[in-house]
Amino acid sequence: MTLIEAYAILRMNLRLTVFQTSDAAACLKLRHDATSQILCRLSKTKLILRLIRGRWVFREYTEQFSIPENLSAPSPSYISLQTALYHHGLISQVPEVIYAVSLSRTKVYKTILGVFSIHQVKPDFFFGYESVGKAGIKMATAEKALLDILYLSPTRSRLFTSLPEIKLSAKFSVIRARRIVNKITSHRRRTLVSNLLEKIISNVKSEHQL
Repeated sequence: MTLIEAYAILRMNLRLTVFQTSDAAACLKLRHDATSQILCRLSKTKLILRLIRGRWVFREYTEQFSIPENLSAPSPSYISLQTALYHHGLISQVPEVIYAVSLSRTKVYKTILGVFSIHQVKPDFFFGYESVGKAGIKMATAEKALLDILYLSPTRSRLFTSLPEIKLSAKFSVIRARRIVNKITSHRRRTLVSNLLEKIISNVKSEHQL
């Protein structure tokens, strides 16, 4: 089987955003090691790209926001934190990293398609996202994106202790945000997030009064 033949079979039969070596092996009807060799050779031609070990994507695929859920699989994830804040217009600076929230463990993936920073939350706080775009990307609502940052602020990484300048746009609902806070089961975490949220709301109100 030539590389071009293998590539044609993969393109015709694989409908996955990101596919694993095992998916390609089943498609090509080859052993895992033989498939891995073919995929490595194809990656040198840039017809496919290697994301991380054992996971691949076709070169023409550019939808970065669907990558995190494929990296965290089988655990689900959704775009959130600074990436979602920028999407909703709550911050003005474009994040260099694509952030997501997941049920899988916290991990940073440095790939050919960008850097993806995935952060773990407990199952009872995994909600507050909607489907956007033709690809049906899972995107946190404006309120949940901000609260995910506040929720993760006390974690060991200390990555979210310093907030970017927040602009609460018309699409941001303070009422919805407070309702989300009330769903946090840990009293200590709920109190912390509530205090941080109210501080942001107070600061924004003060700015509007100037």
